Amino acid sequence: MTAPTRPAVDIVVPFAGPRAALERIATALSAIRIAPDDTIVIVDNTAGGAGDAVETGVVRVVRADRVPSSYFARNRGAAVGENEWVVFLDADVDPPADLVDAYFARLPHDTTGMLVGAVRDVPPDGALRPTAAVRYAHLRAVIDQEGTMSNPRWAYAKTANCAVRRSAFDALGGFREDIRSGGDADLCFRLKEAGWKLEWRREAEVVHRSREGVRDLLRQRAKHGSGSEWLNRRYPGFSPRPRPVRVAASAVRRMLAGTLALARGNRDKMLVDYLDAASNCAFELGRFASNVVRPRDRADP
Repeated sequence: MTAPTRPAVDIVVPFAGPRAALERIATALSAIRIAPDDTIVIVDNTAGGAGDAVETGVVRVVRADRVPSSYFARNRGAAVGENEWVVFLDADVDPPADLVDAYFARLPHDTTGMLVGAVRDVPPDGALRPTAAVRYAHLRAVIDQEGTMSNPRWAYAKTANCAVRRSAFDALGGFREDIRSGGDADLCFRLKEAGWKLEWRREAEVVHRSREGVRDLLRQRAKHGSGSEWLNRRYPGFSPRPRPVRVAASAVRRMLAGTLALARGNRDKMLVDYLDAASNCAFELGRFASNVVRPRDRADP
């Protein structure tokens, strides 16, 4: 049963990919229990659009592909609605039916600018194809919000699952639109600088579908490295760049530890050590790539 006192929300999900994937996401979002004034919007950031004429029921699909950035898409999605809170989800999470009710089972404090929901990586036995990358993500809790919220100075929520007070969001101008990665942390830091607080909502949990291939996992880590370097320039001390010799030494130690674990029959530790070495290297190499994106030649219709 929907909590009668909770505020109305606009749920916004950025998307880029094929039409079949968009239809699957729309079906998953349609299962969320909503109130009459709530809205659900998928923002199609795919070049050329993938969602024309998609039948989605309660889910609206809008196109915003002028800038190839999920943050550009999120801002356009938030602008579609006008409710008091905006719930941001990623396209690769599966929300429960009671997600919105769980967010507002107790009302936020007046000084709260963002509610931080929990994110849990899908366990390998729950994946369609339990690949090495999926198992690693689960063992490492790659997407877990606990880690990003643990440092009081640099605490931030991932946009995979969070809710932002619209008045605070609008006052700050929303997300930075011209970047590939790091916009979630940037928004949180600006919220805190403006006097707003982040408030945990562990009971509002979604399940994250991890990258299935190691190559995709490493590509994502490189993207995060680019965003982390951008954030460190904007917020000195957030993520200082280590010396290359330390990165290399750490990778060697991880590989040796993984080989020893394999010899002892501990395949999970072997997997974590090997992929830690690879993903850390990918992250650090990603720091040298630009985090800034440029508008596409063609504009949204």
